[in-house]
Order: sequence, then C-alpha cells, then structure tokens
Amino acid sequence: MVKVYKPGKVAIVLQGRQAGKKVVVIKQVDEGTKERPYPHAVVAGVERYPRKVTRRMGQKKLALRSKVKPFIKVVNYSHLFPTRYALELEGLKGSVAHETFKEPSQREDAKKTIKKLFEDRYVAGKNKWFFQPLRIEAMQKVLADLARLEA
Repeated sequence: MVKVYKPGKVAIVLQGRQAGKKVVVIKQVDEGTKERPYPHAVVAGVERYPRKVTRRMGQKKLALRSKVKPFIKVVNYSHLFPTRYALELEGLKGSVAHETFKEPSQREDAKKTIKKLFEDRYVAGKNKWFFQPLRIEAMQKVLADLARLEA
C-alpha cells in the first residue's frame, strides 16, 4: 500500500471538533499501537486562522491580527483527507511525539513551540494558503452550478 500521510503532508480533518481545519502530519503510524490499534497520525493544525490585514493598519493591530491558535492531535487516517500540498518540517518534527499527549504541561509546551513556528511562517509570507480557512461556500456554489447545467 502506498504511504499517503508522510511527515510534512497537509491534510484536512473531516470529523470532530476541528473538522474542516487544515493540519500538517508530523508523525504517521501505519500499523497502529497497543493503545490505538488503528492507523493514525500525529498532526498539528490551525484552530483559529489569522485575520485579514491591510496596509493602513499599524504595527500593533497587525501583530494582534497575525496571531495563530494551533492544536495538536492524534487523528485516525479515516478522519483525514490528504491534499497535494506539503510543508517543510524543520522545527515541527521534534516538538510533538506520542509521549507529549500523556502530560498536559508537555502538551502546552508543544503548542507554544508550534504557535511560534506557525506565526513566523505566516509573517514571513510562506505557505499563505495554509493560513486561510477553507472556502466551503465557494465549493458549494460551483457544485450547484454544475448540477443545474446537467439538469
């Protein structure tokens, strides 16, 4: 079987609290573990996307609107939708592991490091598409137009 979820691969969460959010795969487990006997991946994603900024805004407002709220999670492969995109994972690889989820303080530390990495990447202007929410309405409009043309 082809490995779809390699580290760095961008996917979309389909089920749960973060449904519709973009995530990047940090570590994949194809065979499962004793605690989780199903194929899954450790992912980091954007829970709250940065807000729109304009040229007129000052530095203070720009800094406030450029904040990213990340989340880390272990997600079943069946709840992920792979995309063709990938992110470079220089700093993300060592920040989250399976042991991170056992202790709440470790989890918070991992979230802080991921937040810093995501915000640096956003401010630098890299991977802008990753920091924008999915446009579900636009897709629904296109599908409705296609259905109307076929009828």
